[in-house]
Amino acid sequence: MSTAYNVLFRRNYTMLGAVFAGAFAFNLGYDSLMTKIWDNNNKGRQWKDIRHKYVEEE
Repeated sequence: MSTAYNVLFRRNYTMLGAVFAGAFAFNLGYDSLMTKIWDNNNKGRQWKDIRHKYVEEE
């Protein structure tokens, strides 16, 4: 625990950087997980799934 304190929490700017980096990583993971859940629950009802019915290929 003292290593984490010395590396991350001893100085304010390193703690702030760690918090922002952790929040950014959490946001990326949470967003991709929720997108997968949304796509799975709405499969066949989204534009990307039914586009071929309405758009003619050139």
